[in-house]
Amino acid sequence: MRDKRFIAVHRGGTLERDRHNLMAAWAADCAEHVLPLFERTSPDDRPRRAIAVARAWSRREVSVGEAQKAAVAAHSAAREADDESAVAAARAAGHAVATAHMADHCLGPAYYALKAIKATGGSEEAESCWQMEHLPEAIRPLIESGLEQKYPGMFHFKELET
Repeated sequence: MRDKRFIAVHRGGTLERDRHNLMAAWAADCAEHVLPLFERTSPDDRPRRAIAVARAWSRREVSVGEAQKAAVAAHSAAREADDESAVAAARAAGHAVATAHMADHCLGPAYYALKAIKATGGSEEAESCWQMEHLPEAIRPLIESGLEQKYPGMFHFKELET
């Protein structure tokens, strides 16, 4: 059963559109942070376009249908990639834009960004901290609890200094 906190109000859940928009924008940030890992091995622009569409959706400039098409394209680019970090980075982009359709997809870019970093031998903890530092306060409790439920122990949550 899906968590109603990630289901839009108009679909019977409790998620208001403004918070959904924040989720899509944060998901795009997470995906864009690791996008160079895809682009270093591929000239394909589908993941970058997916991130742009996710941002446009969060500003209410494109439809969910357009976002769904961009998600399919980014995941297609992931299937065509040979490098493990590139695959994960393209998947992050696909999930970022898929957030328009289903808000709980916003958790995917954080997860796939960690996978992309791990594939390069980089610091997963540093990436997780970067993600949390860029997480808007208005959605922090929801995202942190969603990540902990879906990926227990994978993410590093810390209090931000004020």
